[in-house]
Amino acid sequence: MEKESLTQLATLSHPQRMQVFRLLMRRYPDAVPAGEIASVLGYKASTNSVYLSALLEAGLAEQQRQGTSLRYRANMEAVQALMGFLFNDCCRGRPDLCPPPSSLPYGAQNMADRKYNVLFICTGNSARSIFSEALLRDLAGDRFNVYSAGTHPYSELNPYAVSLLAAKGHDISPLRAKNVSEFQGPGAPVMDFVFTVCNQAANEECPSWEGQPVSAHWGMPDPVKATGTDAEKKLAFQQAYGALKNRITAFAALPIDTLDRISLQTAVDEIGAGALEGDEA
Repeated sequence: MEKESLTQLATLSHPQRMQVFRLLMRRYPDAVPAGEIASVLGYKASTNSVYLSALLEAGLAEQQRQGTSLRYRANMEAVQALMGFLFNDCCRGRPDLCPPPSSLPYGAQNMADRKYNVLFICTGNSARSIFSEALLRDLAGDRFNVYSAGTHPYSELNPYAVSLLAAKGHDISPLRAKNVSEFQGPGAPVMDFVFTVCNQAANEECPSWEGQPVSAHWGMPDPVKATGTDAEKKLAFQQAYGALKNRITAFAALPIDTLDRISLQTAVDEIGAGALEGDEA
């Protein structure tokens, strides 16, 4: 075990391999196409292949074929074993130095007598994250303070998205396009949950969130990029709304106050993986 862990640490000591690994971790549980990894990080295909091969050899990544595409996912079992090695060997199991995940229910760790703060992030903050904000606010606004933001927000919300939300009976007056930086500065609310709902936003490197919120990637196609007739574009927005409603309904139903952090993380990852019956993403 020690030899394997030291090999993994040596693999991650290379800055470019570490970049690939961090991208896979941000996108987990997605299996990301090799070409997308190379494009996001600006690597040649041959160079990217070398880095991915090193991660595979170290056991830090898994490979699967989907059609003609090779896709890669972080090997979470190996990552957890590596973290356990660091805790037990380097920290000698001292919780004051390297605290292990708490086994307390998440609500007990985060003051169950207050609302949880939830942030949905996409690139433009004009459709998917706006859908998510409106849905969770209406489904469980008594338990959650809900926000949305974009890494590169548009100046205005998408008109198809606004029209659909209004038709579904949502209050659109609180909605506006916002930059994610609004939630990272002094005085910003401390988040309990942070969800990315588009691949591009998840691919970007962002500073660590204060308070170590539970985070997950719930990526889905961008309806803003839909082409064709007006009816076809509206259908793309309807499908995105429906898929997000399935996921957010499942999230709102989670017994957050009784789950420990690991169980809660597993639950939100499963929602993001589209494991729910009827998920159209």
